Amino acid sequence: MTLIRNSYGKGRVRVMRVKRDSARHEVRELNVQVMLTGAFDAAYTEGDNRSVVATDSVKNIVNFLARDHVGAENEVFAGVIADHFLARYDHVSGVEVSASETKWSRILVDGAAHDHAFTLDGNGRPFVKLAATREARTLTSGVSGFTFLKTTESGWEDYWFDEATTLKPTADRLFATAMEAGWLWAGVPASYEAANAAIIAAALKVFATTYSPGVQNTMYLMGQAALAAVPEIAEISLACPNKHYLPIDLSPFGRSFDGQVFTPTDEPHGQIECTVGRG
Repeated sequence: MTLIRNSYGKGRVRVMRVKRDSARHEVRELNVQVMLTGAFDAAYTEGDNRSVVATDSVKNIVNFLARDHVGAENEVFAGVIADHFLARYDHVSGVEVSASETKWSRILVDGAAHDHAFTLDGNGRPFVKLAATREARTLTSGVSGFTFLKTTESGWEDYWFDEATTLKPTADRLFATAMEAGWLWAGVPASYEAANAAIIAAALKVFATTYSPGVQNTMYLMGQAALAAVPEIAEISLACPNKHYLPIDLSPFGRSFDGQVFTPTDEPHGQIECTVGRG
């Protein structure tokens, strides 16, 4: 039997690059796959792994190249990855790099694009929920999976410490969430569509422009702002899973962190919920 062809590598290397060399940050979130071809036949036919670059090493290379090329456009970054493998490993004859981007757009605050706060492109799924009898009805509008982040002006400190605590305090972290929010109508606005947009805009303005000591406080302030913006709603309920972007430790490769390279992860996540009303 003949081994006709082979390739191997690392898939789903999720990396968030944050270029923060000025007050205006840029973010690029990628899901990268790197596949190698070359003199690897013996690993398949003989169990001889001496030529195999471990897939964990492939992941590490993507991560430290992300740190070295934080601001590179995606096409340029893919070329950097390929060039590294071809230059570093003589027995690698081919490299295939695939990268898909999660796109983020800047939040508009009073019509201006914010420096470090973003929403996910193609964002959220608006919903309506109506409960009606002959005697009464309640109407709720909202949005599901509305995703936004900011790259600074967020921290988590002075929380409960005991024998189960391993998380380290920080005054500067990346804050991201995919919000579920619903608001209960007590009156009829001139336009539901315009009122819904005003609620989201008021909440996002607070998120973008207010330092966050924790998701809990930011949610409450966002709820307050929504109620102030649209007097026809009686209360607003928010659920904000804390989407984690974990700092990548690049110290084994002689590189500092500097808040620029993160691993996006969805599980497990903190789940924070609250309802804010006019009482």
